[in-house]
Amino acid sequence: MRKKIDPVVDEAIETLNMKDGPSRRRLLEGAGLFSATAAASALIAACSSSSSSSAAPSGSAAAVAGNFPTTPKWKFTFVNHVTDNSFFTPTQYGMADAAALLGLPTPSWTGALSTQPTNSTMLSAIQAAITAGSPGIATTVVSATAFVAPINSALSAGIPVVTYNANGSTDNPTNGLAYIGQELFISGQEVGKRLASLMKKGDTAVGVIAQPGSLNIQPRMDGATQALEAAGMKVMFGNKGLDSGASATQEAQTIPQFLQANGSKIQGIFAVDGGSTANLGPALQKNNLVGKVQAGGFDLEPQTLSAIKAGQISFTIDQSPYLQGFLPTMYLYLFQLSGGLVSPPTTDTGLKFVTKGNVDPYTATPTRYEGSTKNQVYVKHSGAISV
Repeated sequence: MRKKIDPVVDEAIETLNMKDGPSRRRLLEGAGLFSATAAASALIAACSSSSSSSAAPSGSAAAVAGNFPTTPKWKFTFVNHVTDNSFFTPTQYGMADAAALLGLPTPSWTGALSTQPTNSTMLSAIQAAITAGSPGIATTVVSATAFVAPINSALSAGIPVVTYNANGSTDNPTNGLAYIGQELFISGQEVGKRLASLMKKGDTAVGVIAQPGSLNIQPRMDGATQALEAAGMKVMFGNKGLDSGASATQEAQTIPQFLQANGSKIQGIFAVDGGSTANLGPALQKNNLVGKVQAGGFDLEPQTLSAIKAGQISFTIDQSPYLQGFLPTMYLYLFQLSGGLVSPPTTDTGLKFVTKGNVDPYTATPTRYEGSTKNQVYVKHSGAISV
């Protein structure tokens, strides 16, 4: 039996000239965030505001997306462990887009540069947000202990805190209201399983990690190592992995040098961070190891996608960095709007394998959703949907 659709949803589809379909209707029905009416109204309001030649007066009904009540212009704060890393470009687009949809200022993007000490710089940024009375904080948590006290301090001050991308250790997640991001240990296990499926029992693999011990990537290394060893593979260096270095320059040197010296000793290689993964394909090509050493990793750097298309590496994982900016902004807004009654839900942003068979949509059209352009574009989906 066909599910009854809110009439406002149908009106929104017609008004915005959208093609109907199951996925679109599920989106408009709310995705757990809005009623169908609110979702449709938000889309209509967003469309109207973007096409208008003049901005609506502040505080007017037309200026409030989704017909929500007029609220303070909450400017949330994001605290990141490496603010200049290209992986987080779509994260920044996501937080900006969610804020624009809700009629809010773009959240502050703070934290550590790649040239700065991570924990101390991040903790200073969190304290500054607390002192300034930020209406909400979203932070990555790359230490098992360092963030507990400052997050408690924010919560005690009435400031909601959610975490994204990294959430402390697997067995001791941190104390924010919710985590929005990938299940890191599980994603590592899946990488290990997939790499093992391309190898023979008894073969040797090696993992590559930019910052050993950092809790945004170490759980992946732990999971991948466990899965490979369970499949009967040997893992060079164990879960410590090959330290490729935190900078792009180091990664571009370390990986080719390692393969030149050890390429004949291994049958598989994987990386647990985007920068290291991007260097696998060219390094394998340079050392004439394509097809001899199976490879895969994480994230969607252009060089990684090109390596997949060229058959240099077999797979990478899309963890939806855009959602890691968009959803925390939405959740903090709803928490404030409802006086804390709508509590942020822990949300897994996904574990999608990108292979030569499905890489084309990632490279065919540059989008904000994967960080390949700042332009906002509508990417029309066609064909069957794989899950």
